[in-house]
Amino acid sequence: MSDAPDSTVEAGDAFELPLDDEAFFEALDLQRKIEAMLFASAEPIGTQELCERLGAKRKNVHAALDVLVDHYAKRGVVLRKVADRWAFRTADDLKHVLHREAVEQKRLSRAALETLAIIAFHQPVTRAEIEEIRGVSTSKGTLDVLMETEWVRMRGRRRTPGRPVTYGTTVEFLDHFALESIKDLPGLEELKGSGLLDSAVPANFQVPVPDDTSDLTEDEDPLDEDDLFTADDQGGEVSPQQDNGSL
Repeated sequence: MSDAPDSTVEAGDAFELPLDDEAFFEALDLQRKIEAMLFASAEPIGTQELCERLGAKRKNVHAALDVLVDHYAKRGVVLRKVADRWAFRTADDLKHVLHREAVEQKRLSRAALETLAIIAFHQPVTRAEIEEIRGVSTSKGTLDVLMETEWVRMRGRRRTPGRPVTYGTTVEFLDHFALESIKDLPGLEELKGSGLLDSAVPANFQVPVPDDTSDLTEDEDPLDEDDLFTADDQGGEVSPQQDNGSL
């Protein structure tokens, strides 16, 4: 009797069934390679990069990732997808165990949190548009802090007088808040249910559908070369009220 493993892979393995012995070992080898790459990487790795570096078909990489996701689902580390990039992260229910090892992060001010929320839901958005929504002037320092965290980026320039810079969120933003995509941000009912939004909102009130696509919109121009070295946005009017809590 042959000692070779059963060539039929369980349904969770997602490879085409049944597999012969050679295909079984190739699939297992691909899983191990992907697992090693993700463990060794300091940053999430995209599906396309995995395909290119391993010389593997996309469907096989996806299948291997599905197996790894299931394998680590109940372990101390889990495999997470962040905007089509993959990374191992500490399981949510164990984060408190590592609190002594974590570097204490500086808390964002209320102004920065409000600005971040507006950018996430309204992107691409300019500084003047942020000020209009908040009803107060937004300090340049607030945007600088958000860009230093790498949660916000400059996207382009609006095709309006003054050509103000437009802002959007980043993959690091998704990673930090454990979002697979920007569309996983809470909607109207979730915000009301969590108490973050008054239940008695106007009937015509709507929460924008967020979109963080990297493609520029019709009213955006690419950033100038000088924009890569400065985040100063001079476009737009300033509200007469002042934002006193930028940092």
